[in-house]
Amino acid sequence: MKKAALLLCLSTLFAACGDDSPSGTESPASSAAETPAVESSSSSATKADSSTVQGKSATSSEVASSSAEAKSSDSKQPESPNSSAPESSPASSSSEPVSQSSTGSSSSEQPPAPKSSSSLSTSTDDGKCTKCDSYTAADPELLDNGGKGSVTTYGSITAKETSLGGACNYGQTNIQYYAAIHVNVSPGDNKGPWQGGAACGGCVHVRAKTPDGWKEVTVRITDRCPDANCGVDLGGAPASDIMGITVGRYYGEWEFVSCEGVEGVWGDSTSLWVKEGASKFWSIVQVRNPKDMVKSITITGADNGDSHELEMVVGTENFWTVPPEILQTDNRYRVTVKYRTGEDDEWNIKGSELAVEEANLYLHEHRN
Repeated sequence: MKKAALLLCLSTLFAACGDDSPSGTESPASSAAETPAVESSSSSATKADSSTVQGKSATSSEVASSSAEAKSSDSKQPESPNSSAPESSPASSSSEPVSQSSTGSSSSEQPPAPKSSSSLSTSTDDGKCTKCDSYTAADPELLDNGGKGSVTTYGSITAKETSLGGACNYGQTNIQYYAAIHVNVSPGDNKGPWQGGAACGGCVHVRAKTPDGWKEVTVRITDRCPDANCGVDLGGAPASDIMGITVGRYYGEWEFVSCEGVEGVWGDSTSLWVKEGASKFWSIVQVRNPKDMVKSITITGADNGDSHELEMVVGTENFWTVPPEILQTDNRYRVTVKYRTGEDDEWNIKGSELAVEEANLYLHEHRN
């Protein structure tokens, strides 16, 4: 009797807990048990809505649909500043651009770093700058055929005087576009292009950053920089072209070029000039208004073919020593000047002419 009662009880219990009716209708208890598993990320208010659809007990398919809507609704809620953005489908992302932008939740909406860097590069390439006259002093850098660093001025941008010759010892000239070049790379190392006056007479094409972008000018080297951080120090006229009325230290780049055909760098015709104090026992000469910086000067006898390679004077910059035996004869000589660029120039003169102090032997008067 007791055994029959126990079996009847177990049969009733299984029927209540394992309803296999075709309607699939869930009891409120079953719905409540499954809702948290389906909607673990939803708010408590949303959970209550998802268990009941239109005032009736929800089916499993309706719960799933309601759960999906709840998740979509949650993804549109503003995130706290410290929360990470939820991943969303492309459709959700594209349909809510304002929400993403305002919350900062989508990293794709933030300007990427390379884009910002590229914009800065473009500005640099254009040569545009602010506070252009306040470039920080620094050692110049050498490039293959020039350099980069400070561009300054030592001339008057209003009077725009012509060059007085500077350390190149040219004396008074008619050259209005002139400049000084740096002696050192690091203070005292003598590794700059000056090289004891070897840069004299050469031309340099300079460009500098300005508020309007790159500005350019070509100048002849007539001097050396006194400034430890100098790169190129411009005379008044070229400084005015680049700096306007706002003089100062600018960032610039420069390269050595030929002077031929460049306006403003020619003071007179090309000539050999003999230094004051010359005699038949001693003489030094220089080339004035050269095509470019002078690389060598050779004196060759027209009759005997004797050849003399002149040496640059140490201490008296931009001069070359003439051997005394040439000064003491009226024999004819061919003086050949080789430049860094361009064709050689050649004078036909008597040796004794190089012993006359302050003689200015024009090329056009002493050609073959």
